[in-house]
Amino acid sequence: MADLLLELFSEEIPARMQPRAEADLKRLLGDALKKGFLAFEEIETYSTPRRLVAHVKDMWTKTPNIRVEKRGPRIDAPEKAIEGFLRSTGKTRQEVEERKEEKGTFLYVVYQETGRLALEVLPEILPSLLEKFPWPKSMRWGSGKFCWVRPLHSILFLFDGKVVPFEVDGVTSGNTTEGHRFLSEGSFAVKDFADYKQQLNKNYVMLDPADRKKVIRAGAEKLAEKQGLTLVSDESLLTEVAGLVEWPFVLMGSFDKAFLDVPEEVLMSEMRHHQKYFPLKKGNKLAPNFICVSNIPGTNGGRAIVAGNERVLSARLYDAKFFWDQDRKVKLEDRLPKLKEIVFHEKLGTVAERSGRIEKLAGEIAAFVPGCDKKKAMRAAKLAKADLVSGMVGEFPELQGIMGGYYALKQGEGEDVANAIRDQYSPKGPEDVCPNAPVSVALALADKIEILISMFGIGEKPTGSKDPYALRRAALGVIRLIVENNLRIGLQKDLGVLDDLLAFFADRLKVQQKEKGVRHDLIDAVFSVGGEDDLVRLLARVKALQDFLKTKDGGVLLYSYKRAVNIVRIEEKKDGASYSGKVDTNLLKEKEEIALYEGLEAAREKISKALKVEKFEDAMTAVAVLRKPIDTFFDQVTVNVGDKKVRTNRLRLLAGIRSALMPVADFSKIEG
Repeated sequence: MADLLLELFSEEIPARMQPRAEADLKRLLGDALKKGFLAFEEIETYSTPRRLVAHVKDMWTKTPNIRVEKRGPRIDAPEKAIEGFLRSTGKTRQEVEERKEEKGTFLYVVYQETGRLALEVLPEILPSLLEKFPWPKSMRWGSGKFCWVRPLHSILFLFDGKVVPFEVDGVTSGNTTEGHRFLSEGSFAVKDFADYKQQLNKNYVMLDPADRKKVIRAGAEKLAEKQGLTLVSDESLLTEVAGLVEWPFVLMGSFDKAFLDVPEEVLMSEMRHHQKYFPLKKGNKLAPNFICVSNIPGTNGGRAIVAGNERVLSARLYDAKFFWDQDRKVKLEDRLPKLKEIVFHEKLGTVAERSGRIEKLAGEIAAFVPGCDKKKAMRAAKLAKADLVSGMVGEFPELQGIMGGYYALKQGEGEDVANAIRDQYSPKGPEDVCPNAPVSVALALADKIEILISMFGIGEKPTGSKDPYALRRAALGVIRLIVENNLRIGLQKDLGVLDDLLAFFADRLKVQQKEKGVRHDLIDAVFSVGGEDDLVRLLARVKALQDFLKTKDGGVLLYSYKRAVNIVRIEEKKDGASYSGKVDTNLLKEKEEIALYEGLEAAREKISKALKVEKFEDAMTAVAVLRKPIDTFFDQVTVNVGDKKVRTNRLRLLAGIRSALMPVADFSKIEG
């Protein structure tokens, strides 16, 4: 066993690409080693702005000996074919085996392939790995044809302390690397991973992004605490900033308090998205301070660095304040004509036309949202997209909706209308807060339902990993809005969702509910009943079904149900007939089949009554009662008897089990 160390050293790798690159390197290298029969214990990957690194622990130093079997032509094949096979294997006719198979007797060569040293195999693995590395964007440089995210400077490639010889586009592997671009002095040689990591640290490079994140977080919190402030938590920003530096220096800056008149979302967006600064708060309000992270310490405690960042931020905030002041001079309603100039989609018209559809839909949805004022919902929908043509949103697209809410409030719209405009895109993800104010719920639902119906209507459905209109996110948003607000609204009956879109909702519901421990097959089973498009009711039915199946009665009944359905299916296929017809009670002679018939009829009535009043636990109780008569029937009654009429009647009785339970769920879709 030995360790492998691979470092691909280049110009700066974009911070947002680094986590994905680590995962891709781990996957591709692992696949390549397995394909090369080089077993290993574990692969760790790391990244800094200038390097992508893999450390493979406890890898075999040699591939195993392999027994190889190669099949040749049949023994009665033309002589030239047999001679060609023998030449290719280096064997004589007497050295090959003859094996009799269904299609004839074939020649076989069996031999042992001796294992190879890992140092011989590894140079063959890396080329294809680098060539197919899936960078979102890559480039060529100089006169070479090799592509990488940025120009590749060196390759450090060690196995068991020895250099693995390798060359790509003029870059030859070795045992040297470089430290920090500004703080280290020249290149240095390393012996193994432990030595590599130690020497990087001495040369001002923290290899592990997790270590850099800890240093940045701790430094930021310490500086904030000294000033009586708190750091605004932002894990994605922290990850990105850790990818911008190899040796982080955490500093605090400030800006003019006058800018605090601008909505804090604008200021925070400017700091986070544009400058990569961490905002700070004093209590619940934004403080006129920020945290920045430098890759060098600077002089005098980094004062010059802080001053430079303050100047840059100040200029950006002046622009933001200008937009804020100018935008408030124009009412949202006066901006609406400009929406006619923006094409939303060539098949769906302009943004103005889309706004009209959302406005109408919001009015219809309002009837299903308790406490929602239809006029307010339609007013909010009418103004919802107006901020798209404001100066602020033109500069900061991520603030659409948020700015519209502020402008609506400033121009005299009610809070419920302004808040609905602000919340129209929510929830944007599983961690985002779901709106619960009635007008906000109506508008957020209308916005998402409209784009789903429109896009599915023109055939723009998500395919594979491609989802340019974020329809999966929209569907998940609809599900959360309906379920978390307990809205009794039918996706098909009330909103006009067609079958393919309803199936799309079913798939998204399975994804969303999986995290809550709800089985996907049970959702399928209830959806398959048909006519169930009320998500609140559907999930209540799924819960009752899941609880029932956890009981002994539930498990046994499921087995018996599948047994009955399989018998009917097999006999229908064999006879070319359907046994879904009515049972003839005059042909029921055995007490066990009479008991099953009576049990099914009683269960049908009880299930129907329970479902009508949405007492799903009662429906399951009615289902559970069937366990005993079904089991007794199978124990005491023979289905395939000589009397054809009796046989047909008993098959219809078994088919009746499926029809009796179908209003509850399609049990055939339940796993187990």
